[in-house]
Amino acid sequence: MVEQSRYAGIPRWVVVVAAIGALFVLLPLAAMITRVNWGEFVGLVTSESSVSALLLSLRTSLAATALCIVLGVPMALVLARSRFRGQRILRSLVLLPLVLPPVVGGIALLYTFGRRGLVGQALDGLGISIAFSTTAVVLAQTFVALPFLVLSLEGALRTVGTRYEAVGATLGAGPTTVLRRITLPLVLPALVSGAVLSFARALGEFGATLTFAGSLQGTTRTLPLEIYLQRETSPDTAVALSLVLVVAAVVVVGIAHRAGSTRYLRGAL
Repeated sequence: MVEQSRYAGIPRWVVVVAAIGALFVLLPLAAMITRVNWGEFVGLVTSESSVSALLLSLRTSLAATALCIVLGVPMALVLARSRFRGQRILRSLVLLPLVLPPVVGGIALLYTFGRRGLVGQALDGLGISIAFSTTAVVLAQTFVALPFLVLSLEGALRTVGTRYEAVGATLGAGPTTVLRRITLPLVLPALVSGAVLSFARALGEFGATLTFAGSLQGTTRTLPLEIYLQRETSPDTAVALSLVLVVAAVVVVGIAHRAGSTRYLRGAL
């Protein structure tokens, strides 16, 4: 009776396949945990190079998340609240980094902001060099993380509709006031969820960062790059740092899920 009530309406074979899928995700993580050298774990994750990479990853990921919010909120608003020719094509291009291999994104950024790039040439003439710098790390992370915020926020904007905004406009509120006092509070859980997911994607970024920013300790070597380098020279360090990223990812996903649940409950009410 307990099993029937718990899985009411779900065929048994679906539950079996779901369990296999869960094992497919969890077994590699469990296998990695069994390889962690717990006796030296603290020393491995607190070495100079590890701490430097971790702090750099946190700083650049936070900066990339802030940039995603600054750029992503207006993009989501335009896509959700306006109609214009070529909108579907624009949306596809905006979301392209979701399916684009990160190394391709890194090459695109390099030919845009590199010393001989489309924009980089003009910046180099002004004495500004972006490629292979910490700024390049932030731009690479923003490039791959921005679609997560845009996608999350655009969906929320379409879900809440425009009726409350229309009421505010009828009462004499200007567009900026409506945006600040009505629109953004309504979609705040989605904004938080999208920002958290963008942070997680930025924190785990590897390919675009390596291609566009390189791997200079203390400057561009983020935690994923440090893990990749340590994989050959110190497997124990690589596993320990990987576990740190896994824990961070679990926390981030939990926060995003909580924000998404809050959004759902508000919508239901």
